[in-house]
Amino acid sequence: MFSMPARSASSKSNTSKGTRSQVIIAGAAAGLVSRFCIAPLDVLKIRLQLQYHSLSDPLSSPTPARRPLGVLQVARDILQHEGITGFWKGNVPAEGLYLSYGAVQFWAYRTTTQGLTTLSDTLQRDYGRAIPGTAMSFVAGAAAGTAATTATYPLDLLRTRFAAQGPERVYPSLLSSLRSITQLEGPSGFFRGLGAGIGQIVPYMGLFFSLYEALKPVLADTSLPFGSGDAVAGVTASVLAKSAVFPLDTVRKRLQVQGPTRTKYVGGQRMPVYERGVIKTLGMIVKHEGARGLYRGLSVSLVKAAPASAVTMWTYERALGLMQSYDVLET
Repeated sequence: MFSMPARSASSKSNTSKGTRSQVIIAGAAAGLVSRFCIAPLDVLKIRLQLQYHSLSDPLSSPTPARRPLGVLQVARDILQHEGITGFWKGNVPAEGLYLSYGAVQFWAYRTTTQGLTTLSDTLQRDYGRAIPGTAMSFVAGAAAGTAATTATYPLDLLRTRFAAQGPERVYPSLLSSLRSITQLEGPSGFFRGLGAGIGQIVPYMGLFFSLYEALKPVLADTSLPFGSGDAVAGVTASVLAKSAVFPLDTVRKRLQVQGPTRTKYVGGQRMPVYERGVIKTLGMIVKHEGARGLYRGLSVSLVKAAPASAVTMWTYERALGLMQSYDVLET
């Protein structure tokens, strides 16, 4: 889900290039295009993360019939029972999520970076010490991730629940899901797992921007047939950061399908109730499923990271450049 602002080949960075309106629109376009392209991988990842396999339950012993399904098995099952459109389940709330998430994230990162730059200049002038660039990237990335995650979380929850629906629908439509969650779970139902989301996104964004800024100078002169040094730095930073926080992503997905409709989702009948917070949910998964339970779907997530980051950065740069070339929203 995490779209990252990249920098162009020129010395002028995106944090200072373009007006706020241009940055918001370019960020939204980047999220929208990226989401549609990686939607099938996202559905596969969610299905894998929701698979429950107890190591202590004799009925869940790792026989071929009961072993957690692999990526290809899940893909075949979706295609056989739900059709090709099954890979785009939850795409409507997901498009809204990525559209708004990208806009909020890019805007918050740009705004925070500008504020930190002003503060750094003041500290340099008054005390002779400026804020290190890596520290600014970390703080700006964490702030941008927190703002975007919180503002768009209800859409993230809806995306997960629709993607987790099997052949039998839990919610016939987006409108019915809004009514059902409001009536059965209340407003707080739209924010199940938000703690895990914040706990995941803050270190992820901080790690990504820090790694990206650190790797970019090292790879600046690298010439590869499949991309520039900036692109390689972005993909590498995304993969490393995503691997580090993936257990929290699994916890977030498990918490998002909790509630009165839990047993109706794919894998929900075997999934236990997690109602005691992020840390205790982590402990329950490790206790009953082992550490592997926290990393189901990681391979799909890593495969998704490269094209998602590449498409996001490419679209953002092109959209911003196009608006500037035609003087769109220059004021």
